[in-house]
Amino acid sequence: MLVIGSRGSQLALWQANHIKARLEARGVETRIEIIRTTGDRITDAPLHKVGGKGLFTKEIEEALLDGRVDLAVHSLKDLPTELPKGLVIAAMPEREDQRDAIVGGKLRDLRFGAKVGTSSLRRIAQLRRLRPDLDIQSIRGNVDTRIGKVEKGEYDAIVLAAAGLRRLGWDNIISEAFRPDIMCPAVAQGALAIETLEQGPGFDACAPLDDPWTRFPVTAERTMLSELGGGCQVPIGAFATLENTEMFLTGAVFSPDGAAMIRYTATGEFTKPAELGRSVARVLLQRGAREILDAVYAVSLETDGHAKPDGAESPA
Repeated sequence: MLVIGSRGSQLALWQANHIKARLEARGVETRIEIIRTTGDRITDAPLHKVGGKGLFTKEIEEALLDGRVDLAVHSLKDLPTELPKGLVIAAMPEREDQRDAIVGGKLRDLRFGAKVGTSSLRRIAQLRRLRPDLDIQSIRGNVDTRIGKVEKGEYDAIVLAAAGLRRLGWDNIISEAFRPDIMCPAVAQGALAIETLEQGPGFDACAPLDDPWTRFPVTAERTMLSELGGGCQVPIGAFATLENTEMFLTGAVFSPDGAAMIRYTATGEFTKPAELGRSVARVLLQRGAREILDAVYAVSLETDGHAKPDGAESPA
């Protein structure tokens, strides 16, 4: 029997059970082992002020390397671009909606100065560009906890990933899903990663679940992120799509206050996603992305004493 490592949140368990069902449909017996991560223990501080690699994955990866679990299911945007030695992404199943969504009301209809919750610097930067009047506040907790805060009136609205809401069957509470040209999503948003050892029963069982039409665009996005030297805790967005044999990749870097934005779109062959990711990153850097990112890191070091972050946005 294969053991699946997962966080204990409602969304994480949905994802783990989804992969469990896929594997069992192929005749593979599995069970789920819940593992508490560093990110789960941080309940009050904004994640971009915490820093560190793999806030939501480190302990699960240690369990993989120790042999306590055979595979791990992650939201791919949580997974650092550099994996520990000996681990691989055995499969990227079909991707869900890549977009960000707002719950509580459409952005244009929110009252002046409305209180909007998000834990993502990327979303904060773009919200400030779209509605500089909003009172944007950090919000933590599982998806259902955050939704409850809107229902109780603690926030007028919250912004989170459409994929998480759809997976949990909460499509009906989405007030608006933002077009990627309005709010650029996080790298690999909406995609899952099944992480395993480089070889062994976990890899062999999971490899058939890989969807190349997800892996190609996600690889372009993650390569771009890696070349920029940032993690998803910094204001970097990406959106890759496939059209026939062409891939389109948009990358964007924002200053946290929303005042500066560098955005670039390029096309390339879908079979060369890493090449396209490097190309977009190179142009973003030429246009000043490094100065923006260095300023973000400098503020983080000055206020919190942490090294450059390479981790994840709060899930969803």
